[in-house]
Amino acid sequence: MRRWSTFLCTLLCSMGLVLSVSGQEILTADKYLSLIAETYGGIKDYSAKIMVSVGKTDMYGTIIYKNPNLVRIDFTKPEEQVIAYNGETLTVYLPEYRAVLSQTTTNTANASGAGIASAQGLGLLRKNYNSAYTTGPDPVPLEQGSAELVIKLTLSRRSVSEGFRELRLSINPDTKLIRRIEGLTLAGETIVFNFTDIKLNQGIGESRFAYDSPASANVYNNFLFKDSE
Repeated sequence: MRRWSTFLCTLLCSMGLVLSVSGQEILTADKYLSLIAETYGGIKDYSAKIMVSVGKTDMYGTIIYKNPNLVRIDFTKPEEQVIAYNGETLTVYLPEYRAVLSQTTTNTANASGAGIASAQGLGLLRKNYNSAYTTGPDPVPLEQGSAELVIKLTLSRRSVSEGFRELRLSINPDTKLIRRIEGLTLAGETIVFNFTDIKLNQGIGESRFAYDSPASANVYNNFLFKDSE
């Protein structure tokens, strides 16, 4: 009997189900993700320190976000690199190449990978990905040897059109804010976004999301795709 109890608990967790002590309420991984989306829906703006890891390359900077869809990242490494989305145009400045990449887009969730950490981004994840608890519903170390505890979700895409094959979210169980996003791209590359020192509702003005590129930089418009009329 004990063996079967252990087996059933493991099976339920792997399916993304959590049974409460009363046995009446079921909190699925999808419902938990919905709670996270509700948390972000109530945030007017936030700022945070961000680290982006792509392969062996680590980038550091500060991200600001304003509900519903304004995002800007100012990097200190690479110095002066900027990613900005003002609600209409995605702008990426690459100082190494003195190049400005500009794209008019309404796809706000993909304005940057960090755009996942928003109510809109999380809403699209629930629609386009299947979610499950990575190891179970209880908090676990962020990484091996870490004293920081998070709840981990694994999201698998529903269709081949999604940009990430799989996403893993590490969520602070107390604040319900995303601590880490790990995305596996179609090319098999892993991109990691780490958020620390998160500050909420500071009254960040819309003007801070505007970006004036250096006059000497070369501008490449519609670098992702041509804007449809």
